[in-house]
Order: sequence, then C-alpha cells, then structure tokens
Amino acid sequence: MQDNATEVTAAGIARLAGVGRAAVSNWRRRHADFPRPVGGTETSPAFALAEVEEWLRRHRKLAEVPLKERVWQQLAGHPDGPVTALVHAGCALLLIHERPPVWLDISSGTDERLAALLPTVLDEVLTPRVPGTARPGRTDRSRVNGQHPVNTPPAATATPANPATPATPATPATSATPALAIPTAPRLLPSVPLLRGVAELAADRGARPTFEFLLGRHLDANPRQYTLTPPDLAGLMAALAGTPATVLDPSCGTGALLRAVADRPDRRLHAQDSSPELAALTALRLALHTRAPVHAAAGDTLRADAYPGLRADAVLCHPPFNERNWGHDDLAYDPRWEYGFPARTESELAWVQHALARLRDGGTAVLLMPPAVASRRSGRRIRADLLRRGALRAVVALPAGAAPPYSVPLHLWVLRRPHRTHAQPELLLVDAGRFTAEGRGGPDWPGVRETVLDAWGAFDRDGSVEERPGVARSVPVIELLDDDVDLTPARRLPPPADADGASRLADVRARLDETLRLTAELAPPPAEPVPSAASGRLPLTTVGELARAGALVMRTGGHGGRARVPVLTDHDVLAGTAPSGTLPESEEEPVLTEPGDVVLPVLGGGAVARVVDEATAGAVLGRNLVLLRPDPAALDAWFLAGFLRGTANHRQASSYASTATRLDVRRLQLPRLAPDEQRRYGERFRALDAFERALREAGRLGEQLVRGMYDGLTDGTIAPD
Repeated sequence: MQDNATEVTAAGIARLAGVGRAAVSNWRRRHADFPRPVGGTETSPAFALAEVEEWLRRHRKLAEVPLKERVWQQLAGHPDGPVTALVHAGCALLLIHERPPVWLDISSGTDERLAALLPTVLDEVLTPRVPGTARPGRTDRSRVNGQHPVNTPPAATATPANPATPATPATPATSATPALAIPTAPRLLPSVPLLRGVAELAADRGARPTFEFLLGRHLDANPRQYTLTPPDLAGLMAALAGTPATVLDPSCGTGALLRAVADRPDRRLHAQDSSPELAALTALRLALHTRAPVHAAAGDTLRADAYPGLRADAVLCHPPFNERNWGHDDLAYDPRWEYGFPARTESELAWVQHALARLRDGGTAVLLMPPAVASRRSGRRIRADLLRRGALRAVVALPAGAAPPYSVPLHLWVLRRPHRTHAQPELLLVDAGRFTAEGRGGPDWPGVRETVLDAWGAFDRDGSVEERPGVARSVPVIELLDDDVDLTPARRLPPPADADGASRLADVRARLDETLRLTAELAPPPAEPVPSAASGRLPLTTVGELARAGALVMRTGGHGGRARVPVLTDHDVLAGTAPSGTLPESEEEPVLTEPGDVVLPVLGGGAVARVVDEATAGAVLGRNLVLLRPDPAALDAWFLAGFLRGTANHRQASSYASTATRLDVRRLQLPRLAPDEQRRYGERFRALDAFERALREAGRLGEQLVRGMYDGLTDGTIAPD
C-alpha cells in the first residue's frame, strides 16, 4: 500500500498550499482535473494525498510540498488513524536515534522488505529501553496485574494485544497491560511511506525534535481530547520533588511531568495511564528523551495498579479532576486508604493516597489539585489525618491560567510519606495568585517559580518559614484542625501589607488624568462629508493580487517554535496588548514579526488590523493570525491596515460556519492609489490608532482606580472622606 492510501482534507490541502479553504473550494469548482474525493463525507470530503501533491505541482500552486507538511499529512490521514501512525513513527525514530546504521541498512530495499525486517529490529531496540514491551508473535503479552509490575511479566496469562496499536486492556477494571506492543510486518506496511518521510525529516531536525513536532501537531489538532500539563508547571512540580532516582507518574498523559524530572545516572521512570494511546506515546517520548529505563503501562491506575510493589523516591501526578466513577464501589477495602476511605465525590483524595502508598519512607509526592479539595466538607477527615501524621507538607495556590481549566486558580499539594513524627508539625501555605497575568499568555512563571521554591526550600530545611503577608506562612497543624480543616492558602494568610495604597492610587489617578487629557487631544476632528461629485468609486485591488504582484508577502502563524520567545496571539491583536502567548516547543521555524508588518486575526469576525511597532517586533506570529509584509516602495503600512479594517470589507471577505466566522485575507480589498495619496490616508489611520490606544489605556486605568478604591475602603487603608 503506497502513499495514495493517505487521505487529506480540504483544510490540509489549504495548509499544504499556504492558502485559505475558500481557495481550495474554488479550485474544485474551476478545475475539472482536481482530484476526486476518496473518502470522508459530502460536507467534509477527503482526498488522496499523492494525487493532491501531483495536482498542486502540475498547476504550479506549489513548487514543492514542504517535507514537514507532507509528513504531517501522511500521519493525519493514515488509514489506521493518526495515533497508530504516531506510534509507528515513534518506534522508527527511536531506532534511528539508537542505531542509525541499522535503519539505513533495512530501509535501503523495498517497502515490503523494510516492513518485514522492522519488527525484529524494533524488538532489539525497544525491549531494553521500554522493559515489558509486548513482542510480536508472543502468546504472553506480559499483562500487568495484581502482583506483577510491568517489567516483570507473569508466566502465562493474558489475551494477545493488537500488535499494531497500543495494547488495550482486555478488562480495564482489573488489569493493566504494557504500554507498547511491537507492530507486525502486515500492520507496518501501510506506514512505510510515512516512516521514510519521518526518517528524512529526522535527518534534518533530529529524531527527538521530529517526534516532538509530530506529537505537538497531533495534540494541537485535537485540543479537546487531551488535558495537557504546561511545561512551566511541569518544571515547577519536578523542582519541588528534587532529584529523585525513581519517579512514578500514575496518570502520565503525554509524559510532561516525567520529561521535566532532573536527569541522573541511576534514574528510573514509571508511567501509567488509563488511555492506551497516551501510555504508548509517553513511553516513546520518554525513551527518546532520556537514557533511563522507561516502564510504562496502560490501565486504570486506581482499579488496576501496574506497580503495587513499587516504592518510588517521588510521585508526580496531574490526576483527572471531579471523577465520580473512580472505583468507589469496587475499592472499599483497598489497603491504600491509610488515611480514610475517600467519598465518591473525592476522587482527588484517592489519588493523593495512591501516591503516598507508592512512596518510600521520606519520599515526596507533588500533585496538581482543584482548589475545592482544600475545603470540601466531605474530605475534611482525610485532610485532618494527613495533617496529624505529617503527610501533607505544603499547599500552594497557583495563579489562574497555570493549567486547564485556565479560569480556575489550581493548587499544588506537596506530600511526604512519614518516616518520623514531628513534635510540632506545621503546614506551608503559599499563595502565588499575585503573579496572574492580565492577558491570556499565562502567569509570570519566573515569579511563581522563585516564590514557591524559595518558600519550600526554607520550609523543607528548617521546618518553618518567615511569614510573608499575602504570600507564604507556615501554620501549626493544631490551628488547622477545626470543624472545616480548610487548607485554602488565601484564607489562612494575613493580607499583604499595603501602607502605600493611598499614594499608589494617587499615582493611578494622575496617570488617568494625563491619559484622559491625551485622549481629548487625539480625538479626531469632526468628519467632513465628501462632495457627491467627488465620491466616485475608486478602482480596487485585493490582497491576493498584491501578493502575486510582489507588493507584499503573506505569512500565516505557526504551530510551534523556539522556547521562551514571546508569541503575538490573536487576543493580543484584538486587545492591543503586548505579546503574551506561548506555542508548543518544537524545531519548527517560527514567523517573526518586523516593524511595519500588518497582522490580522482570521477567526472571530472582528475588523482589526495591527501595525507592528518596534516594541512588538521580534515576536513569534501565533496561530489564527496572518501577517502581511508590504513593500514600502509600493504600499504604506498604515494605509494598508486602515482599509483592511473596514466593516464592509471584512463582511465580503468572510465565510460563516455555524459557530464561527473565518476571514479569507486574500479577498480583502483596498483602492489603487498613488504613494502620496496612500500616505495621506495612512497618517489619518495612524492618528485614529493612537486615539484608540489612548481610550483603551484610559479604560484600564479607570478599572484599576475603581478596584483599588473599593479594596482600600473595605480593608481600612483609605478613609471614606
């Protein structure tokens, strides 16, 4: 089976050609030789990737399909699904990473030869790197259950797992299975064209970055299927755990927490997830990331623990929140409930006790928790016992935006398996809420990290910390053991000292007065109507025509980029704020903004166009944004941006779905004018932009002043008269 088995949607064709979906629809109507659908539905047809590539080249719509896009479309349109394709690609990349000469040897022949040789070679590479991997042709698939960890399979049990895909538990409630099963030759054959493309991409980028790129694109294409742990949060949780040798993540997701753990020569990683596909992808991701053995299993951790005998140095966990069906009825007498049997509504406290049960004495667990767990009455007895016995050591309130759900300020719980009795135990409470960012770019992570780690380091060393009002305090456990056992940091910390609150508000008031004065000066003069005799319609052109003529260059936002580079998001463009976003880390070359670029959001229906200034230049162009880079000799940037903001212009260039509006930037129109006339319009548009920014700043300062006045009057720092 060759490349034509791989299907691509109209959206994929648009991405390959660098155009909008409307352009693909036009090609289908105008060109009788456009490839016929081979699958999908009438409203969302799918096309053979090889036929599409040939058509694009023949019609000079694209000189050559970019390799990374071609590989991605092969993966996304794989006949067995993208997850199977990603697992096969990960296996091949691990082989390329570990034994490149072997790959060159077996890939030099036909597709059939490569598919036939791969299983044996993968067995030699995967088995030592991911112990317990199910081998092709074995009747014993090394099922993990009861007393058998994944790296020590039992003698003769288990139903054979599907050899082409991540092993699926035969009975999810009672057993766990190895995360990986080596695919057989017949199941690998449809993936061979993809694997050859992946190898070519790895030769340019490296095996590890290639897998990260493909995994990132898959996660980005399916945002509702996965709950991710952001890299900054994963790094903070790993730092709180120290430098453990043996680490367990019982709800590993995509492996972000284990990937963030500090490296050491004797490190051993253990992962489990109820989703077989995530367990498999995590196993491959970690095997590519580290030299440590990666023990990975698929199965419901609470019902089918893959590591009952494990005593880890650290447990890191981002468990599922608010689950009712976590096993309450099946696990009433489970020995892990050392601190009390969790209520049906307290699944998170079941995960807490599972983590403690898998720690050695003195080992550390760090769990991400919803804030309600700190105060729900149904869990107060378990919280009280965790405090009395010294198991719960710290509760950290994170800023809103730290992790999904981004609107909720989540908590971190730091626990330690008791190995000695504290004479006067205390609990560390930290509130990092002041590091919440105003935009959607996430919190101030350097500030969060420094505050939390400094407090935890001092507390872990000395057993207490110096009180910082509103930020950190070590509270004697006896103070917390009341009727509610409420561990919410904000309710136990003294309010921050704000002796200069009145003077700070006076400064805000002065800035507001100055901004209002500037706003009045920038207000546009009264509009003068154009005489009817002079109001004839100007000749128009489109952005697409200008791009073809070379008057401007058009670029679209990417799906990955270098770490720590500010990203200009669609929200930043709409709100007029500084770059605040992040993109998944990958080796994908980002689009960097330059002064004079015009940036437009393509979703949402807002008539907005932003001219990049010196302060914004150098940021990465985010998703759902289009960048227009005009030739200064042919186009004035402010003239271009101003006409692109016209409401009627946006209306005629937009397409409408049931829940969203999408802008086809190529269809936006502007008049054909001489450079001098463009500059006249441009100066007026620039003045309107300055007025708009002043209005926005005045609104922000006004809200800040009102909020500060309310706070000052209610906390007694400001007099009412």
